[in-house]
Amino acid sequence: MEWYQFNNTGQIDTPALVIYPDRVIENIERLKRMVSSPQLLRPHVKTNKCTQVTRLMIQQGIHKFKCATIAEAEMLGMCEAKDALLAYQPTLQKFERLLHVVKAYPATSYSCLVDNVETAGMISEVSLKNSIRMPVFIDLNAGMGRTGIHPGKAFELFEQLMQLRGIEVKGFHAYDGHIRDKGLAERTAHCNRDFEPVETLRRQIRDKGYAFPLLIAGGSPTFAIHAERENVECSPGTFIFWDKGYHDTIPEQEFLFAAVVLTRVISLPDETKICIDLGYKALASENDLQNRVYFLNAPYLKPYSHSEEHMVIDIGKKHTFSIGDELFALPVHICPTVAMYDDGNIVTNRQCKTQWKIEARGRKITI
Repeated sequence: MEWYQFNNTGQIDTPALVIYPDRVIENIERLKRMVSSPQLLRPHVKTNKCTQVTRLMIQQGIHKFKCATIAEAEMLGMCEAKDALLAYQPTLQKFERLLHVVKAYPATSYSCLVDNVETAGMISEVSLKNSIRMPVFIDLNAGMGRTGIHPGKAFELFEQLMQLRGIEVKGFHAYDGHIRDKGLAERTAHCNRDFEPVETLRRQIRDKGYAFPLLIAGGSPTFAIHAERENVECSPGTFIFWDKGYHDTIPEQEFLFAAVVLTRVISLPDETKICIDLGYKALASENDLQNRVYFLNAPYLKPYSHSEEHMVIDIGKKHTFSIGDELFALPVHICPTVAMYDDGNIVTNRQCKTQWKIEARGRKITI
């Protein structure tokens, strides 16, 4: 049997997310071996969104995390994670929710992002009214152009924020999802080039008499590069399950596939096509049609069309597929795929006997 196959697939309705804990644990171990200390790691939980998976990381000595939603922040509180950064600049409404999370889970130290003085002022004012001082990281635009202030303009913001009584500036944050060069040498050069203004900013702050600031940086393609910098925490997320997209574009990172989607043939619309239950609502679909999924047990299959609940595959005449046949689908992008499922089916020793809740797949758990 291949690694992804198990004995009681007939007991599972499809489409279904399937998780392999032994491979998850191995990925955590491989991640730790890629840095000098677990203290350099702040994994992003947007990929797993699950208390059981997060607790596996905590058991392995990883205690700091990033998250993107209030639900993920609450999930980290449920795990009693020591440190959780909401890597998102909150509006007033979102910040008020975050304060409820802060109060509900005192074992976890929370922080959030800011990239302008107006938002920082709001956070400071609301924090003072709630008798707290909110830790914040200044979000830098290192080239992605999505959020953040340019490093060349950030020193003035840093000094303005240092004067606000309701916040505590903990350092800087920079996500570089635009750096996806396939070759490690090219990717390293690109990363170092884009982060030189960030390093210049940090040196400027140190030269002004402040402590050399912490930087939280890097997704999966660049975290190992950033691990070589001074006073940096790295934030990969996809490593926990891995996916076909990063497998192909980051060949030097040898993480294991640890989650797949089980799907079945549900119709034979004509003599050349099969239809499976792997629609938009079961698989991340932001990529081109031919770059959404890889079928582990039938790698030659290519999607022909895709809709909410169906995927049609043109396989040609005289194929041997029948209704009910099972396919193991490896997503090209695992993170938003996981967010489509309430539960993950857990396979150990070739058997699926339990499920893990994907607690933070929605926008709200309780707060």
